[in-house]
Amino acid sequence: MKSLRDSRDGTQAAGDPPRGRRPRPSTRHAPPAAAPERRIPGHRPGASRLERWLGNSPLGLVLTAPYTAYVLVVFIIPFGVGVWMAFHDYFFTAPGVSVPHPFVGFDNFTEVLGEEKTQRAFANLGLFMAINIPLTVVLALVLASALNAATHWRGFFRVAYYVPYVTASVATLAVWLFLFNGSGAVNNVLGPWAPDPSWLANKHLVMPLIAVYVTWKQLGFYILLYLAALQNVPKELHEAALTDGAGRWQAFRAVTLPAVRPVTSLVILLSIITAGQIFTEPFLLTGGGPSGASLTPALLVYQRGIEQGEPDAAAAIGLILVTGVLIIATVARRVMERD
Repeated sequence: MKSLRDSRDGTQAAGDPPRGRRPRPSTRHAPPAAAPERRIPGHRPGASRLERWLGNSPLGLVLTAPYTAYVLVVFIIPFGVGVWMAFHDYFFTAPGVSVPHPFVGFDNFTEVLGEEKTQRAFANLGLFMAINIPLTVVLALVLASALNAATHWRGFFRVAYYVPYVTASVATLAVWLFLFNGSGAVNNVLGPWAPDPSWLANKHLVMPLIAVYVTWKQLGFYILLYLAALQNVPKELHEAALTDGAGRWQAFRAVTLPAVRPVTSLVILLSIITAGQIFTEPFLLTGGGPSGASLTPALLVYQRGIEQGEPDAAAAIGLILVTGVLIIATVARRVMERD
C-alpha cells in the first residue's frame, strides 16, 4: 500500500525499477528451454521392448498371424525360389541327390525369349487382353446400370449373372464344349454358316472364344462391384442433368461414368491379373492348340516346368509374365486415376 501511494504521489518506492526503463529479462545466465519430447507412435513410456514391438494392438498380430504364414509359405517363398531358379542352371533330381546349380545370369531369359513358342504365347495373351478387358468393362457397366434401374426381377438377374462365377470351371467348360465342338449345338443352329474348321479347332477363333468365355464367367462379380458403386450415385445429379436438357446418354457420360471411375479402375486391374493367370480354360478346352493358337504363358510354364522337366526355363517365363503384368497394371492404374 505504501508503494502504491508513493507511486500515485510521484515518488519512487524502494526496490522498484527506475522510471522510463522497462525491466529486461536476463538471458545471460538463464538455462536453455527444454525441447518438447517427441512422441513415437506406438511407444508407451515405461513399456518393455516386447511391448513396444507388439504395439498397441497385440491381438491384431495374433489374428493376422495365420494369414501371414499362409502368404509367406504359399506365395513369398515359392516366388523367391522361382526367381533363384530363373538365374541358375536348375533341373530336377532324385530326392537326396545333390548336384551343383551354377549361376547363368540372363541366359534362361535369352533362351526362352528367342523361342517362337514363347513369343506366340505372349501374343495370344495380348489378344486375350484386347478382347476380354474392354468387353468385361462395357458389359459389366451396362448390365449393372440396367439392374440398378430395374424394379422387377432384380434379385433373380443378380443370381443368374453370379452363378457362373461361383460354379466350377470344369462344369462351365463342359457346357461350352457342348455348344462349340464340331457337332455342337451352335454349329447345328448355324448349319452351312458354321465355321470350318469348327470353333475350338480354328486357330483364328479359338482365342477370341476363350476370351468371351472368361468374360462370361467373371461377369457376375464385376456386375456386383458396379452395382455397389451405382447405388452410391445421388439420383439428384441425374435429375438435375435431365432438367438442364441433357439426354440420357449425356447424363450417363457426365454423371455415372465419373462416379464409377474408381470401380472401373479396379475392374481393369483385376481383369489384367486374371488374364495373366489364365491356364484352366486353354488347358481343358484345347490343350494350347491348334498349333499353339490358344497357348498362354501360364500354360507354357506348366509345359516347360512339369511336362518337359525344364524348371529354370519355366521360372524365367514366369518371371517375365509377372513383370509384364505388373507393368501393364501400373500403367493402366495411372491412366485411370489421372485427373
